[in-house]
Amino acid sequence: MALFGYKVRSSQGNVLTGSMEAREQRMVVDRLRRQRFIILEIGEIRKNALKDVLDSVNFLKRRVRQKDLVLFSRQLSTLIGAGVPIVQGLTILLNQIDNPAFKTVITSVREDIESGTSITEALSRHPTVFSELYVNMVRSGELGGILDVILERLSGYLEAAATLRAKIKSAMVYPAVIAFVASAVTAFLVIVVVPAFVKIFEQAGAELPLPTRILLMFSSFLKHYIIFIIIGLIVFVVGLRQYYKTEAGSMRIDTMLLRVPIFGPLLRKVAVAKFTRTFGTLVKSGVPILQALETVAKTSGNRVIEKAVLAAKEAIREGERISQPLIESGVFPPMVTQMISVGEETGNLDAMLSKIAEFYEQEVDAAVSALTSMIEPVVIVFMGIVIGAIAISMYMPMFQLGALVGK
Repeated sequence: MALFGYKVRSSQGNVLTGSMEAREQRMVVDRLRRQRFIILEIGEIRKNALKDVLDSVNFLKRRVRQKDLVLFSRQLSTLIGAGVPIVQGLTILLNQIDNPAFKTVITSVREDIESGTSITEALSRHPTVFSELYVNMVRSGELGGILDVILERLSGYLEAAATLRAKIKSAMVYPAVIAFVASAVTAFLVIVVVPAFVKIFEQAGAELPLPTRILLMFSSFLKHYIIFIIIGLIVFVVGLRQYYKTEAGSMRIDTMLLRVPIFGPLLRKVAVAKFTRTFGTLVKSGVPILQALETVAKTSGNRVIEKAVLAAKEAIREGERISQPLIESGVFPPMVTQMISVGEETGNLDAMLSKIAEFYEQEVDAAVSALTSMIEPVVIVFMGIVIGAIAISMYMPMFQLGALVGK
């Protein structure tokens, strides 16, 4: 959004100045003319370069949260169902939105609709807030005259997606936090505590046992090269992310992730649950099959799943059934493809997809619980072994020191 300054004359002859945010100057001109102003001057106001950088960095302030979108969709659905015009409904909701970034977006959407733009087009101009799936479903609701029903389904879908995402985060964050704490404690013991004992051992002149010498070598290595290790890890992570942005890189990494023991089956279940939930919601909302599959592929979050879905789309375009190309991809479990085939034959594809999604969401929940309960004792045992090895390595020379003092 750019900021435009203007100077206009009102119908009473008064000269007014002001500013307005818009994507292009033409939109500002249209809005001013609708208010019956005579435009004298207009031009874009260039922002300070530093302010632009700060605005781009301060993403937390401008971020639109998922719960904001869910609440907005549900409330707008209720207002439209009650017969409130869309522009009036957006005006009512604007007074209840606390998020400044979201309020700016909805203000722009309302102004676009007032200027004659369709609801779908107005939403599609904000892809960072309204996803392609959201826009496609609104388009089907706008064309079918059931926008309130579609928005209600969208709210349910977004809530289910947020719940699934929270489960995955709980499975990934817990072991990551435990591993970080374990690594930090170990590094502290090796870098800070162990060197303190070195002077004592050197002054005593006792011969150090092999475990202690190994520990001291490891401590010296970390103390001298810890900065390079951290820099290397950062470079590796950044390089991996850049590699993942390439088509070959994302395909290779996603394929490897699906094959990783323990986590691979969980990621596959998550992908299947997301695919069936999204596909079922789109089909139920009246989105054409080919368009729905394209949307599902782009929102899958896994390049292997995306490739399989796009291949299914092309096969369906040539006259095949939905289930057959999914079976040939080898990505989806047999139970999923069989239920989709039954849904095609009975004409209840959307209902069957919803049942598959519910089943796999429960599977994800059970897998996350099992993974969490398994990781906790493994991490405790690992920390016990590491800290115990450090303690034993430090106490072994103390026994020799005691013997030397006794002599």
